[in-house]
Amino acid sequence: MANTATTLSPGRSLPRLLLHAEGAAVFVAATLVYFRLGLPWWAFLLFLLAPDLSAAGYLLGTRAGSITYNLAHVTVWPLLVGLAGWWLGWSWAAPVALIWLAHIGMDRMLGYGLKYPDAFKHTHLDQV
Repeated sequence: MANTATTLSPGRSLPRLLLHAEGAAVFVAATLVYFRLGLPWWAFLLFLLAPDLSAAGYLLGTRAGSITYNLAHVTVWPLLVGLAGWWLGWSWAAPVALIWLAHIGMDRMLGYGLKYPDAFKHTHLDQV
């Protein structure tokens, strides 16, 4: 018997829905802060998908691809860039960190998670 507290319907669990909602919150927050700072909309649109260039690692196989993709899709790096930029006075760091965080949040919101090395579509959020 399924636990009704965590299973909502086939393929939709409460933890999965919470991870999608968390991604949406990160996407919205990073986007709002970016535009509140008066940063250019064209740069946001131009670079929003830039972290997906890390998928080029899949040209070397699924293991290499999952490593490069995952390294570009964890929130620790843009947070460190943002903090280092604030601390060191790098004017470019805030836009980069916010766009990067927005991308990661957007991916999580849409169900694209961190990749397992066996297949591109096998993620920590389930099968894409």
